[in-house]
Amino acid sequence: RGAHDCGAKSVGMNITLPNEQIPNPYITHDLCFQFRYFAVRKMHFLLRAKALVAFPGGFGTLDELFEALTLVQTDRTTRIPIILFGKSYWTQLINFDFMVDEGTIDADDLNSFRFADTAEEAWRLIREYNEPPLGWK
Repeated sequence: RGAHDCGAKSVGMNITLPNEQIPNPYITHDLCFQFRYFAVRKMHFLLRAKALVAFPGGFGTLDELFEALTLVQTDRTTRIPIILFGKSYWTQLINFDFMVDEGTIDADDLNSFRFADTAEEAWRLIREYNEPPLGWK
């Protein structure tokens, strides 16, 4: 909505689902893309994204987040800033330190994302992000 309200263009990547999911009214009409399959939608999303901010959500949100983190971890996509909005939510949902302790991810993988609790903090983190291979300082 913010882009729409200030006259900027807004891209929408809508997924076709039974009985739900209509494009939001703030998407620029000629930049609204419909997808039938989640995998294709995620691929297009990550090809175009300059940053990813994940808000608390359900399985679809987790699917998109973990796809992005996996592709970054395996160098299959350009590294972008990944922000998890709402630290309390994400740290209760996923024990990242436990994953490191169990050896399922490397400690360095924790540098693939940052937490933010306000829009201002998320924007600051995005702006502080350096182009790969540096990432955050």
